[in-house]
Amino acid sequence: MSEFIQIVRFVVVVLISFGTGLVLVVPVESLIKRLNSKKHIAKEGTPIFNRMHAAKEGTPVMAGIMIWGTVLLLSLVFALLARLFDGFWGQLSFMNRAQTYLPLALMILAALAGAADDIAGILKWWGKNGFTMRQRILIFFAVALIGAWWFAVKLQWDVLSIPFFGDVVVGVLPYALFFIVVVMGTSFALDLTNGLDGLAEGIALVALSSLAVVAFAEGRFDLMVFTGSIIGALVAFLWFNIYPARFFMGDTGAMSLGVVIAVIALLTNTALLLPFFGFILVVEGLSDVIQLTSKKFFKTKIFISAPIHHHFEAKGWPEPRVTMRFWIVAGIVAGFGLIIFFMDRFLLQ
Repeated sequence: MSEFIQIVRFVVVVLISFGTGLVLVVPVESLIKRLNSKKHIAKEGTPIFNRMHAAKEGTPVMAGIMIWGTVLLLSLVFALLARLFDGFWGQLSFMNRAQTYLPLALMILAALAGAADDIAGILKWWGKNGFTMRQRILIFFAVALIGAWWFAVKLQWDVLSIPFFGDVVVGVLPYALFFIVVVMGTSFALDLTNGLDGLAEGIALVALSSLAVVAFAEGRFDLMVFTGSIIGALVAFLWFNIYPARFFMGDTGAMSLGVVIAVIALLTNTALLLPFFGFILVVEGLSDVIQLTSKKFFKTKIFISAPIHHHFEAKGWPEPRVTMRFWIVAGIVAGFGLIIFFMDRFLLQ
C-alpha cells in the first residue's frame, strides 16, 4: 500500500477511536460510579497539596478504562472484520505479530494492574489509598520483565540505536535490562505527572504523536495505526478531563499509557529519543527524585511541593496555566526530538 493510503488508515482509525471513546463515556462513568471509585485527598502529611486539591475530593477515578478499553475493542473488532470481510475492513485492522501484539498485550496487562491498584484504594486494602510503593515497583517490574523476555527470547533484540552514531550491538541481556529500566522509568514518570487535570494526558498525546511519526518514517505502518487508536481514545478522554475534570483516569490509565509509550519507543528503537518525546516526564521524575533526596540527606526542600507541577501551583499559577504551559514545552522539545530523528536518518543513509 502506498504511504498515502497508510496516512488515510491512520486518520480513519484516529477518528473512529475518538468516536468510540465518546460513546464509551456513559457506560464507563456508570461503572466507576457503581464501584464508588472516587478521588481521595490525604488529610495528613501533605498540607500544601491538600490545600490546593481539596476541591477534587470525590471526583470519579478509574476512567482510564475508556482509553485502553477503546483500543482493545477496536483491535478485536477490526481483526474480526478483517477475517470475515476483505477490502476496507482489512485495511483498518492493525493487528500484527511483529509490531502490535506486544505493546497491546503489555498495555492491557498494565491497565489491569493499575485497575487492581485503583480498586485496592477503593477498598482500603492494607489501610492505604492503593498499593504501597514497594508493591507498585514489583508490579511495574513484572510487566517490564514480560516485555524484556519477549524482546530477548522471541525477537533476539540486542541492538541499540544511538543518534548520529548508528546501531550498536549491546547484547541480549544488557538490552533486556535496558528495556526494564525504560519501561519502569516511563511508567513511574507518567504516574507522577498525572496530578493536574489533563496534564499527563496531554503529555502522553505529544509523545504518542511523535512516535506515530517515527513509526510512519520507519515503515511500521500497523504500529503507527495502533498508536493512532490510542491517540483517538486519548483525545476523547481529554475532552472531558480538561479543567475542571469530569473524572480522572486513575492508575489503570496512567500505568497503561506509560508502559505503551515506552514499548512503542523501544520497538521503533528510539528509546534514547524518549527524553525528547516525553520531556516533561523526565522533568517530573527528576524533580521528585531531587526533592526526596534533598529532604532525606539535607533536611530541606528544593521545591515548595513536588513533583514540579505542584511547585508552580504553590507559587500561585492557576492549574490550567501550569497544564497548558507544560503542554507547550512538551510540544517544542518533542519537535527537537523529531528533528534529531530525521537528521540521524539522513546523515546515516
